[in-house]
Amino acid sequence: MSAEVKAKQTEMARKQLSRESAQALNKIEKDFPDNPKAMDYFYDLYRRIHCEGEVPHPGKKVIGTTCVQVPEELIYAAGAVPVRLCNGSHTYDQLGAEFMPAKSCSLVKATLGMLSSGLASWLDEGRDIVNVTTCDQKTKSGRLMEEAGYRVHHLELPPSKESEAARTYWQSNVNGFARELGSLTGHKITRNSLRDSIARVARAQQAFRRLHRLRMAPLAPILGKDVFLVTNAYFFDDIDAWTDAVEALNDEVEKRCEEGFAAAQRRAPRILFTGSPPIFPNLKLPTLIEQSGAVIVADETCSANRMLYDAVNVDEWQLYDMVDAVADRALKPCTCPIFISDEDRKRRLLELARTFAVDGVVYQAFSGCQVFEMEQRSISRFLADEGIPSLYVETDYSPDDVGQLSTRIEAFIESLKARRRRK
Repeated sequence: MSAEVKAKQTEMARKQLSRESAQALNKIEKDFPDNPKAMDYFYDLYRRIHCEGEVPHPGKKVIGTTCVQVPEELIYAAGAVPVRLCNGSHTYDQLGAEFMPAKSCSLVKATLGMLSSGLASWLDEGRDIVNVTTCDQKTKSGRLMEEAGYRVHHLELPPSKESEAARTYWQSNVNGFARELGSLTGHKITRNSLRDSIARVARAQQAFRRLHRLRMAPLAPILGKDVFLVTNAYFFDDIDAWTDAVEALNDEVEKRCEEGFAAAQRRAPRILFTGSPPIFPNLKLPTLIEQSGAVIVADETCSANRMLYDAVNVDEWQLYDMVDAVADRALKPCTCPIFISDEDRKRRLLELARTFAVDGVVYQAFSGCQVFEMEQRSISRFLADEGIPSLYVETDYSPDDVGQLSTRIEAFIESLKARRRRK
């Protein structure tokens, strides 16, 4: 392919991406009344980065990450900035489909499509990516990234987390990565730099957990579509600016709770969202749920709750004791379906359902996302045994199924309303 043809394709993809992002943002921002004023920070952030193409973190060493299991505290401690590459764009999904199998997961296709598009210029200088060997598609995508000219650092995640051998194996991988980061960035990780980075991430986690607790209110003070936008912003925003913005949002949401403000109808069914992660601009399912009269009050996904809920627990503040603690935080609380056992995930879903008084669960699985597809039957049976209605939705990044999804979601929500009336 000539350079001229490649340049034209890149420019066309840029315009398509900008239109797709603007349409999604307009739906989230303008199709719903009574958005919190503090959400303006996030709406503007997405407009600048996703719609206008502003480069995140100019002048800083950026390291791409492909999973929530990447220990970001180590990257900050080495003087770099982690940016999560997981992507929700149908434009990038179509680019990835040109060289990926047809039945591949949309998230993986979109991520590889972005990296092959020439539009990830903010990553091109160092071309460093940390890829965790979670599902088979993520594992093999690391090789495709290398073929595209990126320097990929593979973190090998064990298939189980229950045994001490698995924990030791993971800690060994993370310790090796910590040593490698020093030569990669030119900034050796020290006891003080890691302690400071743990504190920075912990401050962000505390802000998220406060927002998480505020959503327990009997009258939902904020819609789920906004919370997903907030947590997705953590992928690429400056961590300190993000934390400040979330704290400002928390103050406003807390005031709403005190005043008895309801972001949705007072008797709107309360939904727990789980499964494949909603990632901007593909927030079509959360948006459809709330357009249909329900409200998402909690989630169990790696683009929100699982990304920020659990904190590092440090017993000894020596360097490699802290590295081990960071490794443990990425492994032990994780409820990803890539592990052999799903018992932790079941316990977490039940805890969230009870704590947030949910009426039903919506389980999203991207077509080709084998781990979520395979675990759906077990999870749905478990929820049914606990008396919790659930809806399983298999979808992808295409907008073509919106009409069909809307019909199914509306029927599910009406069934939840009827169930509540019978009670």
